[in-house]
Amino acid sequence: MNHTVKYLALFSLAFSLAACDDDGLDVRDMEIPQGYALSAGISTIFLNSSVAYDTQADWIDADPDYAMRFRDGDGLYDDTRTISGGLGPVYAGYSCGSCHRNAGRTKPELWNGGGSFGEGGSGSYGFSSMLVYISRKNGAFFQNYGRVLHDQAIYGVKPEGKLNVKWHYEKGAFPDGEYYELCYPEYSISEWYADSIAPEDLFCTVRIPLRHVGMGPMMAIDRHEIEQLAAKSNYPEYGISGRANYITEKGKLQLGLSGNKAQHADLTVELGFSSDLGVTNSRYPEEICEGQLQMQDGSMMGLTYDQLDISAEEMEDVDLYMQGLGVPARRDVDDPTVKHGEEMFYQAKCHLCHTVTLHTQPRGSTLLLGTQLTWLGSQTIHPYSDFLLHDMGSEIMGVGLNDNYVSGLARGNEWRTTPLWGIGLQEKVNGHTYFLHDGRARNFTEAILWHGGEGEASKNLFKQMKKEDRAALIRFLQSL
Repeated sequence: MNHTVKYLALFSLAFSLAACDDDGLDVRDMEIPQGYALSAGISTIFLNSSVAYDTQADWIDADPDYAMRFRDGDGLYDDTRTISGGLGPVYAGYSCGSCHRNAGRTKPELWNGGGSFGEGGSGSYGFSSMLVYISRKNGAFFQNYGRVLHDQAIYGVKPEGKLNVKWHYEKGAFPDGEYYELCYPEYSISEWYADSIAPEDLFCTVRIPLRHVGMGPMMAIDRHEIEQLAAKSNYPEYGISGRANYITEKGKLQLGLSGNKAQHADLTVELGFSSDLGVTNSRYPEEICEGQLQMQDGSMMGLTYDQLDISAEEMEDVDLYMQGLGVPARRDVDDPTVKHGEEMFYQAKCHLCHTVTLHTQPRGSTLLLGTQLTWLGSQTIHPYSDFLLHDMGSEIMGVGLNDNYVSGLARGNEWRTTPLWGIGLQEKVNGHTYFLHDGRARNFTEAILWHGGEGEASKNLFKQMKKEDRAALIRFLQSL
């Protein structure tokens, strides 16, 4: 089958936003190629190529203003920031696209040279494509560093520190005798720019980039449906009991949807420009290293701090770009192995957390400055996530997935159920299959085997399957 399948979206001749009650395309106007299935209503696209995450949904072209703003937002997303563009003095990424290549997950340096080290190993520093969160053991932040360790800096300025990682390996076996191997990281930080922090007073957790797949439909999700899922997410026979995260953003208590721990109510465009790139904006007007020595060093290198680096209107264009991206359709849905794998997915009770079907609210989503994306309203979507927090366990190989980092209501051992739509294309888009928050899982099998806590029952059901059944389940995940 041609891996770059083209398709036709038929627009009604009578189309008019002012005249249509549902303000958008109907999925009946879409021609679905054989072997594919919709993932996100009218936001679904039929691509299996390296740009499958970075292609606009068809509804964007239905409005010339949206199309223009989408292109502008795309440009800003991929714009390589320089000193004149607001980068630094310290930063974690030099553009949104530097960590989210093709709107996906840029391959992290965790496995190549040890954290912030590049290919050359110790002493050869490179771009890490990771976020390093640090805190005291009591949860407080360090005065000279804040919540994120910025391991990159402009020329002439010293980074806040460098991340080092040592990998530990342990072999195991399925009941049928097939071997597997799990690995977990041991982090340390060197070359602190200021006071060195004693390891016994440090919590360090690392996040590799999230895939920016399905951001628009996710932001348009019916919040009441998520709360209803939380109310009924109680399956004592499998040890599952999910709950919603709530956070206060912009002075308002809101349901969290985005982020590894559902710790944000929006797509964090403003926070990303500030914390990740060092780009000041109206919501975060201070430099991320305000009060630190890097401010003075940056001035000596030509940086000025007398105006904001990016406007709110530009950031809303980036928000529109992210929400206007298409969601890859499910592929090979008629393949017998994929069908069998889907049966195994349900048999392992994966669907109790990776909820297959959700719906968006009638009026769609709202961008940063209030622009309403009604196109995203009243859609049936298949994110394979309940967007709830679940305890993922603390005692696998003696370490588990507890990172001791609190986000909103989420404790260290609680994580948002990862949406699975488009996940089978990650290798094609970004050239790797590192999964989980810090990339410790090198493939789908390892990702499943790291499930503990509320995922323990599903993991054990997977382990008890015959080899061909496990392989079929993985093949199903690759089709999403």
